[in-house]
Amino acid sequence: MTASSELSRNSELSRNIARRTVVAAAGGASLAVALTACGGSDETTVKTGDAPEGGSTGGSPSGDSGGGGGKEIAKVADIPEGGGKVVGDVVITQPKAGEFKAFSSKCTHQGCAVKDVSDNVINCPCHESRFDASDGSVKGGPATLPLPPTAITVDGGSIRLA
Repeated sequence: MTASSELSRNSELSRNIARRTVVAAAGGASLAVALTACGGSDETTVKTGDAPEGGSTGGSPSGDSGGGGGKEIAKVADIPEGGGKVVGDVVITQPKAGEFKAFSSKCTHQGCAVKDVSDNVINCPCHESRFDASDGSVKGGPATLPLPPTAITVDGGSIRLA
């Protein structure tokens, strides 16, 4: 091999290695951004405020009155006792009179949106996973993880994101 061809070969090899390094670094940076965007909140408190007439306040033992600072997502009257309602990315339930809970509406099995709530059970139509309306725990698989809670406040007749 001549000195000229050896130099050319080394230059090409360096270029390939540099290209791989750049591609790998870009891929790693993209992965870091994606993982950061997908990261969840550690928020697990479901805040409640004033209960509807004749009801009791559910949720926070500290007596947090909420304040309703977030966007209204439903009316108390729209959430039946023992049932619930799916509103976008949230499923709101009323396991007992005056007690309101909220969870992610994405099934933890494969991310399908849960469909409805009846008899205190949140139902996923895709693979028939079932979740407890009072705490989001799995009542029937294939899901193995509970629905993550979503913080809400109940202020008079409004249910708001906390």
